[in-house]
Amino acid sequence: MFLNYEPGDYVINPKNRNWGKGQIQSIIDNKVTVNFENAGKRVINSKIIILEKISKIE
Repeated sequence: MFLNYEPGDYVINPKNRNWGKGQIQSIIDNKVTVNFENAGKRVINSKIIILEKISKIE
């Protein structure tokens, strides 16, 4: 599976937009660790949830 983001990129979780924007901390296999502004650190399974990449200022 090809992911269009890497550590340091900003993303949102389309299934939980109220988490706010998040910054990717690490990617190991299909596990993406993201620090969200309203939900803290979350580990996302990229096979189940496709994160949307955003610009930092959105």
